[in-house]
Amino acid sequence: MGYSLNFQLDFRQHEPIYAQIVAQVKQFIATGALKPGDQLPTVRQLAADLRVNFNTVARAYRILDEEGIISTQQGRGTYVLEQPRAIDPRKLRQHELTSLAEAFVNEARRLDYSPDEVREAVEASFKRREASEA
Repeated sequence: MGYSLNFQLDFRQHEPIYAQIVAQVKQFIATGALKPGDQLPTVRQLAADLRVNFNTVARAYRILDEEGIISTQQGRGTYVLEQPRAIDPRKLRQHELTSLAEAFVNEARRLDYSPDEVREAVEASFKRREASEA
């Protein structure tokens, strides 16, 4: 099986690794990197490639299977379904932004910054960026 999916996992992010795998498989489908009928690596192979626990990948595959995106056929492998439910790229993009924002806010709170301090820092960052692009 020749697959070349480039998973980008962030082990420091607050989003669980299994959820990152689910989101990236959906993104691969949305962008055409994975097409209906394509075979995914085995749970063991992907766990070894990503250097994560077998159960983490198994959980991600189970979620994708329950959502009707992939199908695991005992002894044959795991495949992208012929008719996966439509994945709205806008919703996927919004989900990624929300996850990024939540991770940022959680980290700022962990470092004991107040909501006002975080808002001011973000607004100042946007203003600096806008000024540099003008």
